[in-house]
Amino acid sequence: MNEEQRLASQQVKQEKDYSKYFERVFTAPSLKEAKKRGKEEIKYNNDFAIDEQFLGMGNDRTFYIRTYGCQMNEHDTEVMAGIFMELGYTPTENIEVADVVLLNTCAIREGAENKVFGELGFLMKYKRKNPEMLIGVCGCMSQEEAVVNKILKTYQHVDMVFGTHNIHRLPNILKEAYMSKEMVVEVWSKEGDIIENLPKQRLGSIKAWVNIMYGCDKFCTYCIVPYTRGKERSRRPQEIIQEVRELAAQGYKEIMLLGQNVNAYGKDFEDSNYRLGDLMDEIRKIDIPRIRFTTSHPRDFDNHLIEVLAQKGNLVEHIHLPVQSGSNEILKIMARKYTREHFLQLVDKIKAAIPDVALTTDIIVGYPNETEEQFQETLDLYRQVGFEMAFTYIYSPREGTPAAKMVDNVPDEVKKERLHRLNAVVAEYSANALKSYQGQVVEVLVEGSSKRRDDVLAGYTRKNKLVNFAGSKELVGQLVKVKIIDTKSHSLVGEFVEVVKEAEVQRS
Repeated sequence: MNEEQRLASQQVKQEKDYSKYFERVFTAPSLKEAKKRGKEEIKYNNDFAIDEQFLGMGNDRTFYIRTYGCQMNEHDTEVMAGIFMELGYTPTENIEVADVVLLNTCAIREGAENKVFGELGFLMKYKRKNPEMLIGVCGCMSQEEAVVNKILKTYQHVDMVFGTHNIHRLPNILKEAYMSKEMVVEVWSKEGDIIENLPKQRLGSIKAWVNIMYGCDKFCTYCIVPYTRGKERSRRPQEIIQEVRELAAQGYKEIMLLGQNVNAYGKDFEDSNYRLGDLMDEIRKIDIPRIRFTTSHPRDFDNHLIEVLAQKGNLVEHIHLPVQSGSNEILKIMARKYTREHFLQLVDKIKAAIPDVALTTDIIVGYPNETEEQFQETLDLYRQVGFEMAFTYIYSPREGTPAAKMVDNVPDEVKKERLHRLNAVVAEYSANALKSYQGQVVEVLVEGSSKRRDDVLAGYTRKNKLVNFAGSKELVGQLVKVKIIDTKSHSLVGEFVEVVKEAEVQRS
């Protein structure tokens, strides 16, 4: 074999080797696979650790993560930041000079996706200035088959795409991205195992998020989350309780328990009947001032959970309970699997057990086939419940969901007009709820300065009402008593009274 033949043979071998390598790192999402709900046992990994081969990878390198969407995405960002820092990377707030830029995305609404695509286009100029910059897309959008196809076709300056099930693989993905000249795509359509002991770089030192479960099995016809986050998988209670205890020992004042459908917690346990009520009953005994949870589904809000929440202590009297619509016909099309009557009965039970509860909700207007009469039923239900606040949305079709195949027969101008009318009712009830605080002394967890004035402090009540008041920066991170002297459209204005004494903090 002459030298030319030898080089040609070597090139063929390298191409074959690279082809195998590329197949290994190119794992694209499949909607068909994501829709499957197998009975595979979820395995636990309790000893996660960064492989030695990756340590120091980030020395003299910086990272920047931009987060879109819900608290679950925010918490995923905390985990990824923790992994980056264990690899030796340093966080930066300047996206232009970052060595790695990650967009942690949300897929729940079309507007959120459009923002991400706009940002990807904007990042092109930074990539031209610094070709060594790695740009990555992760989170819920990356679990969508159509999104990954669009990125592959239109945004070829993206270096890596990975999903919600394999965040723990970030070191491997980064290494592949540094080595490969092609886009690294690693998205598992089937959910992975539960990985404990992942490092976290908490976004604050006052309030903390704690995942208690992952995924959703409800399959509401408008929602892409069951496909992007997978089936319901609950963490073991001992792992959650230990994490909360550690946060309490570190001085955190408030914990938010997270799950796509948080009160379905434990339904996937085959060896016990342990549910969210049992978990909350144990956590309320931990020495931490406030415990919250989100987001709940009316179908899984059982009597035992209500009984536990009624004991209060560090379990706050605020419940976010998404109803989405007040019309039985629309609820049926949405596949919410409850009726207006069932929802109102649940509200009555909650109010009977917790008379001073503050209820908030989510509502979608302009769903396919929604009539004016059905919209009026939603307004009527809102008034009947007396919600104190709501997140309101115009229906946004998500590719891959059953609703996306429905005829979107409500004109845009009608959708906008209905949203305007709904928001007027929401504003009215929110204002009335805030006015009821006039002259009261409330407990506020001080989080920092007001967004508008650095010399004004801001924090939240147990019922999640924003309070602004003048006070010393030394109060940040403390529970204080504040007398309400004025009410605004979305917040309260108060006067500092005193720091809450340890013995006065509401606990069981």
